[in-house]
Amino acid sequence: MKKWLIPVIILAVIAFALYQWAVGFNNTAVEYEADAKTAWSNVESSYQRRNDLIGNLVKTVQGAADFERETLTEVIEARAKATSTTIDANNITAQQLAEFQQAQTGLSSALSRLLVTVERYPELKANQNFLELQSQLEGTENRINVARDRYNEKVNIYDIHTTKFPGKLLAGLFGFEEMPRYKADPGSEDAPEVEFNFE
Repeated sequence: MKKWLIPVIILAVIAFALYQWAVGFNNTAVEYEADAKTAWSNVESSYQRRNDLIGNLVKTVQGAADFERETLTEVIEARAKATSTTIDANNITAQQLAEFQQAQTGLSSALSRLLVTVERYPELKANQNFLELQSQLEGTENRINVARDRYNEKVNIYDIHTTKFPGKLLAGLFGFEEMPRYKADPGSEDAPEVEFNFE
């Protein structure tokens, strides 16, 4: 066996091992990134369910005589803004996420005012459609919280994979960037209040 062949074989084995490592890193990063994007889609789906329920709630409330139109208008406008603020799951940025959160927070605030105002309308508090929608909204708020938590978990797995050494060396080479997490707005540790006193 020729002496020059041994170093060539060693270099070939090292190159193959590095190639396998790079392929494994890339494929795992792609999988984790896709999981995070899917989790974000579930967040948006939960918010869309809430927006649909709010639309039905507004229609139910509009039927009440002399209901405060200003309050309804606020909810309708906030809902329009929330539904028009979307994020491309393939390019989630911290700024887009902040804008999305701001729109959703505005809708939550308007919805809270609407639900407080309903307290002054006994016919609404006794309306079966309204009660059903209110119950579904409570459940949807819980789904939203769960979906946001799952999104953050998936992003965390992806970010750890792409930022830990030595993977970080390949992340930049393959174009993997850190993904933003969902952060609650200051002072919004609690879900919007959607409970009523039916006394």
